[in-house]
Amino acid sequence: MAQVNLNVTELKGFINHIIKNNRFLQDENKNSVSVEVVGESGIGKTSTIVELAQENNLKFVKLNLAQIEELGDLVGFPVRQFQMYKEKTVPAKKIDDLSMVTAAQRAAGASLANMSTTTTKKVGMWVDELAVQEYLKNGYKMTGKNRMSYCAPEWIADAKAGGILLLDDWNRADTRFIQAVMELIDRQSYISWTLPKDWHIILTANPDNGDYMVNSVDSAQKTRYVTANLKFDVNVWAQWAEGAGIDTRCINFLLLHPELVTQETNARSITTFFNAISSFDNFEDNLSLIQMIGEGSVGDSFASMFTTFINNKLDKLVTPKDLLSHENESYILGELRGCIGKDDTYRADIAATLATRLGNYAVVYSKDNTITQKITDRLKSLCTLDYFTNDLKYLVVRTIFNGNKKKFNKLMMIPEITKMTMK
Repeated sequence: MAQVNLNVTELKGFINHIIKNNRFLQDENKNSVSVEVVGESGIGKTSTIVELAQENNLKFVKLNLAQIEELGDLVGFPVRQFQMYKEKTVPAKKIDDLSMVTAAQRAAGASLANMSTTTTKKVGMWVDELAVQEYLKNGYKMTGKNRMSYCAPEWIADAKAGGILLLDDWNRADTRFIQAVMELIDRQSYISWTLPKDWHIILTANPDNGDYMVNSVDSAQKTRYVTANLKFDVNVWAQWAEGAGIDTRCINFLLLHPELVTQETNARSITTFFNAISSFDNFEDNLSLIQMIGEGSVGDSFASMFTTFINNKLDKLVTPKDLLSHENESYILGELRGCIGKDDTYRADIAATLATRLGNYAVVYSKDNTITQKITDRLKSLCTLDYFTNDLKYLVVRTIFNGNKKKFNKLMMIPEITKMTMK
């Protein structure tokens, strides 16, 4: 099956292009392109689309097709319509304009030539069965013709231009829904109603690998949309976690042990575990309770690794907040040295974790805060002295500049830093 493997950041860029391209296609009266996002349960498919809608100021509608029983909730319900008409009096053409005016009429004078008259015209429309009696009372008549149509479903009935329709878990739905989805993504419409302009259809699905109860989609159906396979990326997760306020100790743990993320222990269950223990000021005093919470959310293996992490004092690593803004630079650089060691005792894994955290935290901090000269000087020290290896220094600088280059423009003007960005 044709598909591209992307992390969350790459997926956002991918779909943002599709949205922009769809607007171009719609202006050209061409059909929009739909996207299917395939990924393991809990990896962040739905939350990523929600964020995309917010970032693009688009209305967001989510329909979980695995939980909907009535097809009408997706495509609307059938309704019988009757053709009705009403005779209205409208101005007729001036006699002077009529092609069949006789010479005698023309000779009758200007008053006759310029005289206007009126005529009757039948104005018709299709009327829902329940409204027929009301239209009859208002003078409308029946033509004798009728048809079956579909009223727009509630989720789209009053919608305006600009939105994302997320059809969640679409390959878990029964075949009736899958066939209806094919109609929607083909023409952005269903029989008698059409999606408003600038609406984009995104499907989410679990992989058809035998681990999920999904319906297989044939190759002909797959050619109607583009597919992106969402993969977990611990560095992208760490960026999200920094902004989401996930416990700093927990972020360190997952950066040190990304191999613990599996289909069963996914990003959603891990985040739930981290949130459930984040109120503990001191993990060491609550080991038994943390182990129990872990076993009930992420499994005993993950929980045991986490308690080992605590026993090894790794939950007490220096925080990126202190690295960036602690008042005493000598003290905090000493704390950093104590965490990562030096020469034969150098801990490359901890150094990589703290460098990743520093770059991510600096970007999050810059969104709502001014980057002072003191912070710029601190970053210069961290990125030029021998605490981190050259590749980790470059990682910090690249993360900062990619995240908010404008706010860190003073840092970029430092010759040693500028040299790193030229790599």
